[in-house]
Amino acid sequence: TLHIPFTKELERVAPLLCAGITTYSPLKYAGVGKGHKVAVLGLGGLGHMGVKFAAAMGAEVTVFSHSPSKEADAKAMGAHHFVSTKSEGFHTKYSKHFDLILNTVSAELDINIYLSMLGVDGTLVVIGLPGKPYSVEAGSLLPARRSLSGSMIGGIPEMQEMLDFCGEHNVVSDVEVIKADYINEAYERTVASDVKYRFVIDATSF
Repeated sequence: TLHIPFTKELERVAPLLCAGITTYSPLKYAGVGKGHKVAVLGLGGLGHMGVKFAAAMGAEVTVFSHSPSKEADAKAMGAHHFVSTKSEGFHTKYSKHFDLILNTVSAELDINIYLSMLGVDGTLVVIGLPGKPYSVEAGSLLPARRSLSGSMIGGIPEMQEMLDFCGEHNVVSDVEVIKADYINEAYERTVASDVKYRFVIDATSF
């Protein structure tokens, strides 16, 4: 049993039990706080929660996204910087820059580009599920004692801690509430990355 410290907008709380804990857990484990530089790869169902949590924890947050149109959303969620990955050489400015990179995307990408942006003892945490294994070059890890790790959801005590944090800092998901008969269309939109930023099904519509 979990205590939900909210009385309004419960539809925006539901995704916290999935996307919320999935992004909160690695940030908390890494001890993210004031003075830390955190990058979030992707501004989707997971990424938008990562941005909100990292910002609420006091970190300087940078979003990397292939959708330039999401810049305003990212900054409204608390991001301090936005970088379009469609720009050539987008990563060069951030060489050895970040303490933590949260990789929320499921698309295939060159993980070595992002590893190069970690500072000494920096960590890149994978929480997205790419279609193919990453090809990691040893030279991307060795120069600065960089780490590549992964994380999944979290246990009940940590989930309650996350919900309490959300209640204290007013962190909730950005959602679109749909009825049950819209599920097929919602699935197609999810595949097309046309969601801002989580679908929530109204259970009374079944």
